[in-house]
Amino acid sequence: RMTILAAGTDGTDGPTDAAGAIVDAGSVGRGAAAGADARQALRDNDAYRFLGASGDLLVSGPTRTNLLDLYVVLRS
Repeated sequence: RMTILAAGTDGTDGPTDAAGAIVDAGSVGRGAAAGADARQALRDNDAYRFLGASGDLLVSGPTRTNLLDLYVVLRS
């Protein structure tokens, strides 16, 4: 099992409110339960909508601080 955090901000996060996401083994199931299709999201390059549906988006709001990118992988 893995939990992955991928995030980055330059103080404002482009056209969305998300700075990244935290995903785990349940992400696809949570998205599907909310009516989202993971394969279609990959085809459409639209992680934002899928991860929003699964509840896995990381939303920090404007920080006005450039924190660059952060990736964390936890394996158990």
